[in-house]
Amino acid sequence: MATDIQDAPMQIAQQRFKLRVWITSRLWAQVMAGMVLGFGLGLLMSEATGLVPPDVAEVAGLWLALPGRIFLALIAMVLIPLIFSSIVGGLAGAGSGEELRSVGLRLAAFILVTTTVAAGIGVALAQWLRPGTGLAGFSVPVPAPAPVSQGETLPDAPDLSAPATLPDLIADILPTNPTASIVQGDMLAVVVLALLVGVSVTQVQRSRAAPFLALMEALLSISMNIVKWAMFLAPFAVFGLMAQLVMRMGFETMLGISGYVGAVLLGLAGLLCLYLSIAFLFARVTPLRFMKAAGSNLLLAFSTSSSSAVMPVTIQSARQLGVPENIANLVVPLGATMNMAGTALYQAVAILFLAQLAGIELSAVQIGVVVGTLVASSIGAPGTPGVSIAILINVATSMGIPVEGMVIILGVDRLLDMCRTAVNVTGDLVAAVLFRAVGQTGETAAS
Repeated sequence: MATDIQDAPMQIAQQRFKLRVWITSRLWAQVMAGMVLGFGLGLLMSEATGLVPPDVAEVAGLWLALPGRIFLALIAMVLIPLIFSSIVGGLAGAGSGEELRSVGLRLAAFILVTTTVAAGIGVALAQWLRPGTGLAGFSVPVPAPAPVSQGETLPDAPDLSAPATLPDLIADILPTNPTASIVQGDMLAVVVLALLVGVSVTQVQRSRAAPFLALMEALLSISMNIVKWAMFLAPFAVFGLMAQLVMRMGFETMLGISGYVGAVLLGLAGLLCLYLSIAFLFARVTPLRFMKAAGSNLLLAFSTSSSSAVMPVTIQSARQLGVPENIANLVVPLGATMNMAGTALYQAVAILFLAQLAGIELSAVQIGVVVGTLVASSIGAPGTPGVSIAILINVATSMGIPVEGMVIILGVDRLLDMCRTAVNVTGDLVAAVLFRAVGQTGETAAS
């Protein structure tokens, strides 16, 4: 009996130690807890409950979201050097030129095919469910333009009705001023510059390129270290961002356009299943193993609505799935910048939703143009919150679809942005897993 009494404190201490290890080692559990608690707090402080005055709730939401803003700022601070150094290092370590071409061509084909399929899924669902039909006639009247007095000129405005031609788009891909691209955070320009530098490094004598590659390796290590510091804020960031989202959005908005939200979520669920099926059929990675390695990463992507912000974690998840470091460092940054199939699906549903709101029936040719435009617009879109709205307005305007109903889409865009970001990150991981055999030899091969 005495021995049992003496052993009790030790057993309690062991259980506490196990709990502490479990909490500190399982990021997904912390993120999930933050998400659930943030949702509950946001619901309690929302305008629907009336427990907190709206002005107080707004101020509280800003303070609750502060850890999330700091988290995103820390990631954004090292994002450009992280992307640049990882792509250059990945290209330099990918092996022969034949292997580089193999990865590049297969990645381009993967992105193009999956993005086109995703846009097609969105069109099919929107045509089948017709979420905008029940709300046909809903619109926010556009205020009449104020009269302009004689001699007064209107300010210049961007011409959304005249999208850039294809040659202009191709020419604009090349960063003519890399410094300006870095300052402006133009991720596509940074990726193109990194690709050019990385390929060029492979054509230089190894001894001459060694100092530069050592610098890139050091830059990558330093950036990843800062990311590790930022990850300590991840659960608090998720908690605050979720609470602020629920406070501002409320359930009334969701219920009012449940058909549109349901169509997008159904399409994203189908795309997620397609990704998991590809990983299982072509890479022999079961959905259970995939979600075990990537669960916390996808939850973090869902919470932050930014595939770029979680890119360092995505690289770590890819390595847990057996992807060699050089392939992960190459494929994931490219995917985070160019693989936006979930965004293309969302925009396809949204375009047809706006058309249905306005009572416009698009022909098969027009729908084909919409799919092609969305695929081209989604590839290379920055992986940051809210960018898809600008693309959506541009495409809708170019197709002659009124955008007065955008107020409905904006009401739930944050929630759908979270969902499609998680799906986009899933696509990046699946791409990395598909290409993990490239450059593997002997001991580096995935088991």
